[in-house]
Amino acid sequence: MLRPLAAAAAGTLIVLAACDAPGSDGSSGAGSGAGSDGAGDGQGQPGGQDEPAALVATPATPEGTSLLGGEDAAARALAMSQALFTAAPVVVLTSADEQLRAASAASVLGVPVLVDGEGVAEELERLGTEVALALGPVQDPGVDLVTAADDTTLAGLLGITADPEQVDRDDTTARLAALDPGTPQLLVPGPPEESPTTGDDASSISGAPGPDLPPADRDELPATAPPEPQPGTVVLTTGEEDDVAALGTALAAGARVVHSPDGDPRATSESVQALAESAPTAVLGLGQDLGDADTLAWRVRTAATGVELPGGGQLALPDRTYVALYGTPGTGALGVLGEQPVEETVTRAEELAAAYEALTDEPVVPTLEIIVTIASAGAGADGNYSEELPVEGIRPLVDLAAEHGLYVVLDLQPGRTDFLTQAQQYQELLELPHVGLALDPEWRLEPHEVHLTQIGQVHAEEVNEVITWLADLTRERDLPQKVLVLHQFQPRMIPDIADVDLSRSELAVLIHADGQGAQPDKQQTWRALHAHAPDVEHWGWKNFYDEDVPGPLSPEETMSLVDPVPDFVSYQ
Repeated sequence: MLRPLAAAAAGTLIVLAACDAPGSDGSSGAGSGAGSDGAGDGQGQPGGQDEPAALVATPATPEGTSLLGGEDAAARALAMSQALFTAAPVVVLTSADEQLRAASAASVLGVPVLVDGEGVAEELERLGTEVALALGPVQDPGVDLVTAADDTTLAGLLGITADPEQVDRDDTTARLAALDPGTPQLLVPGPPEESPTTGDDASSISGAPGPDLPPADRDELPATAPPEPQPGTVVLTTGEEDDVAALGTALAAGARVVHSPDGDPRATSESVQALAESAPTAVLGLGQDLGDADTLAWRVRTAATGVELPGGGQLALPDRTYVALYGTPGTGALGVLGEQPVEETVTRAEELAAAYEALTDEPVVPTLEIIVTIASAGAGADGNYSEELPVEGIRPLVDLAAEHGLYVVLDLQPGRTDFLTQAQQYQELLELPHVGLALDPEWRLEPHEVHLTQIGQVHAEEVNEVITWLADLTRERDLPQKVLVLHQFQPRMIPDIADVDLSRSELAVLIHADGQGAQPDKQQTWRALHAHAPDVEHWGWKNFYDEDVPGPLSPEETMSLVDPVPDFVSYQ
């Protein structure tokens, strides 16, 4: 058993707060009425005894990016305590059912939370713990226990005057993350949805002292004060129930808690901006859904730039719909994008996208798909039967699109050269966060071929070369995820589509069905392409103004008749 708390023996374990530390005068801060067994020098207080100095846990200083695994709440809480504290004379010890109360209590006290289970005794020894606030039925930890029979008693132990706040399970992580250290608040679970709220539900602690809980050794907690916050330390959580106690420890250490519900910190505007504001120097990831440490590190680094895509966040797909004008500036012969001056092109794209806004709950992103290398009837000076537009000629439209919140896709028709060679010519533009890439195999020629005598094709090996290069560029430049469009209207255009690399989360790979003509034929093409590429998640549909019979689908028809609903709709 660890030794009882004694002020005379605590010098190596306790940081004594300065006279102006929160709670050190007994008028505020957690446990301010407790600690009467702490020795004073008998000077300066009525009756000849000073108030005891507040106890302050000693935080650790983590570095880099780490994943804290663990299959249950006890393992995750233990890992977080080990990562963020080197000493703690007081801890909160809880059952798994009382994690929310425990987490909010720990944030007030500035101490770690441990969930009753394997490794607790050893962790208490490492921390030099002398007193534990016990919530719920726990095993005797071998240190002095303070217990609370109900929420009123618990709030009194913590020095909280506000009523307990009920929190729905789905809101637990967000509410914890929003706790204000300057405004102590006891959080308690809301009633189950199927049960009516009663007065008893809001005030009881399921582990109130009883046969499953060792008897209390003390009536009050010693006075504590939170440690200095750890600037730059961020804890990422997907919001699992087993994370709650560990999040209490993170808050107690002054770390920033960021909710990443999909396991990717790039996914939402909220997580991106939280990381940008935090400028993290250390990141601790909780749970099994955040990827490996290297993946989490580059995703956090990207999110911390604060740069967002049109539609919010840094993931191009899913959860948004792109509506695009297709063509090349300066000519209407290749599509509607070039039928009007640059400024009017942007306005037309915005108006077209607006027609879809009432048809989906997702953000609708106006988009320009610009043909930057154009299939040519002549070989040209380089002999590749493809005319490459100069970057400086395209840049004004790309920049104007950014100013108006449009996404841009650069379309390649490479002729006899390969897609990677042409993509690299536009690296300057692809380094912009709002610019993606499209490969058009129809215009990929073999060395002996010319355009319009056959339909071109490309194999997965060449597509994967582009994927690797573009994904690496995106990661190295800390860019948001990019759309990579693969145009098709026949399965043979990418015959081995199953071998295309879909593993790089720097990119969202999308197959765009380019069939034209009668609507039944277009639907048949759509189904055939899906059958050919069942593993591809994202899909695009093209409406042709002139070639579709009897005409292009309306926005309402596009969103209701095309199944599954396309992520990307373009107009030519």
